[in-house]
Amino acid sequence: METIMVINGPNLNRLGKREPDIYGRETLSDLHERLIKFAEARGYKADCRQSNHEGDIIDWIHEAEGRSSGVILNPGAFTHYSYAIRDAIVSISVPVIEVHLSNVHARESFRHTSVTAPVTKGQIVGLGVIGYELAMLALLEGEKK
Repeated sequence: METIMVINGPNLNRLGKREPDIYGRETLSDLHERLIKFAEARGYKADCRQSNHEGDIIDWIHEAEGRSSGVILNPGAFTHYSYAIRDAIVSISVPVIEVHLSNVHARESFRHTSVTAPVTKGQIVGLGVIGYELAMLALLEGEKK
């Protein structure tokens, strides 16, 4: 069974508790469960992970090479300044789609810039948890081509 790796960055372990008016009431566990079912219904496996540590995220991106059909990445705050994560994305051949629950472009100005988006296949923002499902559909459609 083909695998889609889902990587969530810092503070996403606080989903459902942290600013629910912005990020929603679903917990990270709820999100992971939802994505696992969504992938399985399409004949794929979702490998869902979360870390508050940049090095873990980099290692997982590297691990996706040759092991996953694609990566859905919510780098959290690392989006705005982690050239190390950007370089990890560039170093692999599998497609990566960046996802953000909130519309980062409608928030504080420091959130408007992503150093990772220019090296991803695409970016989905502001659609809540459905954004992850849309990213998965995009990766699965790309797999068919």
